Amino acid sequence: MTLFNLFLLALIQGITEFLPISSSAHLILLPNLIGTEDQGQTIDVAVHVGTLGAVILYFWGDVRAALVGTPRMLTGRIDTHGAKLAFLLLVATIPVIIFGLFLEVTGIYDQLRSITVIGWTMLIFGGVLYWADQNGAHDKTPKDWNLRDAIIMGLWQAIALIPGTSRSGITITAARYLGYDRESAARVAMLMSIPTIIASGIFAGAELIATADAQTARDGAIAAALSFLAALAALSLMFRLLKTISFTPYVIYRVGLGIFLLVIAYT
Repeated sequence: MTLFNLFLLALIQGITEFLPISSSAHLILLPNLIGTEDQGQTIDVAVHVGTLGAVILYFWGDVRAALVGTPRMLTGRIDTHGAKLAFLLLVATIPVIIFGLFLEVTGIYDQLRSITVIGWTMLIFGGVLYWADQNGAHDKTPKDWNLRDAIIMGLWQAIALIPGTSRSGITITAARYLGYDRESAARVAMLMSIPTIIASGIFAGAELIATADAQTARDGAIAAALSFLAALAALSLMFRLLKTISFTPYVIYRVGLGIFLLVIAYT
């Protein structure tokens, strides 16, 4: 794979992974738009590893607390902030793992990787995000995250396995619906991405280790490093913007792209 293609894929993944505009949709669409072959699962896993590193670094304080609290959580002692956070992240990740296994075993996931599906999900869930953002309360912060909210957001997150939905977008939508302010909604959604990306990386990466060669490993390392830098920049920019603007610009982008893709799909 050329360095330019690796750069382009990493840039798109890094920017779109945490913005509510669907990274998987853009990774699926890119080869079709520029006329190249699909980059393959190895590169997909590599760029996700890069974005994982970025979100862990950006939220290191919360990640460290969850790691420290995990042993207490595993012994049933959910009596510290870290143990509670680790428990809620675990609960919120279970639905996406179960739904992901279902889609993989049944083969449905491959059937969903189409421009038509992505167009509709971009449009529909963009509208849902706008509704939740405009009508949701602003009285909850990450300290208010509880078991009920983790279950609800986890179920919404599972829907993001449908290409074009956006994992960050649907979890932010759920958080705004539940009454979290914009910055808190994004923060909880980003933290939820960590175990989800780890789970998907383990699931997909296990199939690739035995077949990866030196060239593939080199391309993967470059893609991971570039997506790490792009994701770190995207996270910083998004949280700065959320102090002054709503999610409406992302909604406008989703609706515009959705309409464009549906026009292509149906003509």
